Parts: sequence; C-alpha cells; structure tokens
Amino acid sequence: MRRLTIDFIISLDGYGAAEGWPGWWGMEGPEYLGWLDGLPEKDDPILMGATTYRLMSAFSADQAEGVDALDSVPKYVFSSTLEEPLSWSNTTLVRDDAVEFVRELKETSDHDLRTLGSVSLCRALLTSGLADRYRVVIFPVITGATGQERIFDAYPDVRLDLIESRTFDGRSQLLEYVPTVLETPPSARAGSESP
Repeated sequence: MRRLTIDFIISLDGYGAAEGWPGWWGMEGPEYLGWLDGLPEKDDPILMGATTYRLMSAFSADQAEGVDALDSVPKYVFSSTLEEPLSWSNTTLVRDDAVEFVRELKETSDHDLRTLGSVSLCRALLTSGLADRYRVVIFPVITGATGQERIFDAYPDVRLDLIESRTFDGRSQLLEYVPTVLETPPSARAGSESP
C-alpha cells in the first residue's frame, strides 16, 4: 500500500493563508525552495479540493514561479462543482467519495500520494486513518487579524510522533510526524482524570 503525506504550510497561529500577505508569507528563502525542489516525492500524484484547484490552476495559467513544476504531475481534484474539461494539464476530476477513492488509490497507485492545501479534504483523509505522514512547515508570522483557512479546526484528537524536523533559512520550521487518530484522549483511556 502506498503512503499518503498530508502537507501544509502554516503561520505560527495555524492559518494556511492570510489576506494581503504574499505566498509563503513572503518568507520563502533559498534553503526552503531548494528543499521543495529536491523532494523525492515532488513528482508523486497530488490530491486537492476545488478551492485549491481554482487557486493553483490560476497560478499555473499566470505562469507563477514554482507552480509550473506541477504542470506535469498527476493531480486528482475532488469536486461536485467543477466541470470538465479542467484547464490544468494532467488533472483528473473525481466526483466519487474522496475517502473511498483515496483508499483504493493507495492500493493501486504506482506512486505515493500527497496533498496540496485543501483543508477539509485533508481533515477527512486524516480522520479516516488514511494519512501516513503529516508534515507542516511553520512560517514565523502570526496572522490573527488577517488569517484565513484555520487548518486544525474540527480535527479529531491526534497523537503525532515526530520523525523529522529542520529549520530553513534560520526562520521556517519543518515538522514531519506519523499521525495516530485517537478515539479518546489518553487520560480517558488510562482511566485517570485530567489535572
């Protein structure tokens, strides 16, 4: 079975984007961009929802720096609102249930899978137990006044076992985990009360 990595870039306060801020909060440095370019999974299929597709395909159409590398990568977009044909090359529109589709794709794909943005899709895949890795890059900004797309709202309780950490350009922090969705908090399982 293939591995699924959920990937997010976030502000310190857990937002995936912020109004008025540029991509990567304007803090993408050479170490971070070099790491992105050298990822072994950079050619693995990408899973995303309609909102992320609209944003990223527009970036691709405008030939935004860095996005053109995704043109040749297989992409699966889960949507009931988008219509075919999709304009971004190598993109498949999926109307089936995302969890069941990804469960089958993990069994049949020749490559590992990864996500791009797509807060609700990632939450559903994590909650269903399909996520094998959970990776975030935290940018050193707080966007309390302008933040959009709070990543962790409506998540289940999840234990995260750290398998990699790294700092890029002296400011952004990579944290990669193996996630385990918890049915109950640890203290409830142990029969003890919280302090």
